[in-house]
Amino acid sequence: MTRPTIRALALVALAACVAATAAADARAQSYAAPGGYPDSVFAPVLRDDDPSNAQAPRLKRQVVVYATREAPGTIVIDTPNTYLYLVLGNGKALRYGIGVGRQGFTWSGVETISRMAEWPDWYPPAEMIARQPYLPRFMAGGPGNPLGARALYLGNSEYRIHGTNDPTTIGHRVSSGCIRLTNADISDLYGRVREGTKVVVLPQGPRGVPEARAPIALPAAAPAATVSLRPDSGFAFGLH
Repeated sequence: MTRPTIRALALVALAACVAATAAADARAQSYAAPGGYPDSVFAPVLRDDDPSNAQAPRLKRQVVVYATREAPGTIVIDTPNTYLYLVLGNGKALRYGIGVGRQGFTWSGVETISRMAEWPDWYPPAEMIARQPYLPRFMAGGPGNPLGARALYLGNSEYRIHGTNDPTTIGHRVSSGCIRLTNADISDLYGRVREGTKVVVLPQGPRGVPEARAPIALPAAAPAATVSLRPDSGFAFGLH
């Protein structure tokens, strides 16, 4: 084999390697669910194996035993324990770790999802601007936006269930009443619910023992779509 032929073959191999790497990077930045992923509350639960997720084990997305009279598909916000439950029925629920309102900003009641948005824009309400005048009046949706990758708007209120650009706030009382999840978790939840979904927010009270509801082993499944968290960019006010 001549030297020019060897050189040509080497260049072809290098180009293929670069193309494969670029494709892998594209998949890593994809915000869509994997192909064929059922868009329903009963979709298979995918493991959250993102190595950048440093959450405590109790805050990771998992199926747990959960006794409730709420119908399957209902969202229950357990404010004291910083959990969101998506009721599956048969005594089970899909549990997510959340961030909730700080002292003086918690609330309880029943709402429904009135609107859903991907990479939502943020318009801080007048009350928030009055407390924090340095806040922007508008921020376009994107990885640096504090509302994160998805938002579920609750009734006609100012409250939302949304993502975050600061995943270290999950498990804490940091917001002005909104409920936050990691971008990976809100993207997963977003694919399971619809407008009109019932949302029950439990009142603030003594924190229970999180381990009382033991997790159920998750079935093996394809890795979940990775969502860029980018906690080092944009605003992370902890106020929305």
